[in-house]
Amino acid sequence: MKFSYPCIAGQKEDGSFRVYFPDLEMCEATGRDLEEALENAKEAERGWIELELSEDDFELPARSELRELCPGPGESIHTLSVNIRLMEGYDE
Repeated sequence: MKFSYPCIAGQKEDGSFRVYFPDLEMCEATGRDLEEALENAKEAERGWIELELSEDDFELPARSELRELCPGPGESIHTLSVNIRLMEGYDE
């Protein structure tokens, strides 16, 4: 199943990048450059969703509308998608 959440990316004072997901509590990643930070964020998103799905009473948060997000100065909005197999033997 495909899961897609928006994230916000921005450069830190040391020149590295930070990416966080407003809808996924405490889900964030960093990288030396934007490309690395986004790739790390995609893995963080996958891990966050997989962990939530493993709970008996899981509840995934609703996805924010892009127009509702308010990035800070120098920040940009991205949407990262991950495919997660929900059942063994099921190919997407």
